[in-house]
Amino acid sequence: MAFYWLAFLAYTWGRTNAVYGARMKTEDVMELQEPRLNTLESLFVPAVLAGLGTTITHLVKSVVGRHRTLQYPEQRREDRGVLDGGMDTQRYRGVHRLNRDEQGRVKCVACFMCATACPAHCIHIVGAQAPWTDREKYPIKFDLDELRCIYCGMCEEACPVDAIELTYEYDIIGLTRAEMIFDKEKLLTIYDQTVPRKPM
Repeated sequence: MAFYWLAFLAYTWGRTNAVYGARMKTEDVMELQEPRLNTLESLFVPAVLAGLGTTITHLVKSVVGRHRTLQYPEQRREDRGVLDGGMDTQRYRGVHRLNRDEQGRVKCVACFMCATACPAHCIHIVGAQAPWTDREKYPIKFDLDELRCIYCGMCEEACPVDAIELTYEYDIIGLTRAEMIFDKEKLLTIYDQTVPRKPM
């Protein structure tokens, strides 16, 4: 068996050299030279001075008043223009919500597409047989860890029924990690609070 494996590797290597080796020409080869640093550059003095210059520039702008710090929560970013340091609410991805359908039921059909697409693995769903005739399943448990989430929007993109969305809300507070794990009821409550403002 090992002989056949070695023969296969030798054949593959030979074919690779025959296909790719024949295309390489001498004039196509470029020899790259590593740039030489002088004594000052090797001590990183210009880079340190450039960084200090940036810091001093921002410090002077803050003292003169060209950079203004927002006095949060009295001043909020969504009330200002984007060029004035505000927030673009059409592109911001904040806390999640579970949408309701026309009858006020949870829109989710427990297909697990959002949990599968999530790169942070922060969504946990337990599905059950739906008591309604228009769908097969619904989630009896839907937990989303807001601290583990990276707010990439993959769950929103993967959902076939638009059941989960990211809102513009960003000022969520939790004193413990358990408070930041949003269950189905909390996600539906966020929907009730943000239903007038359609996300993205």
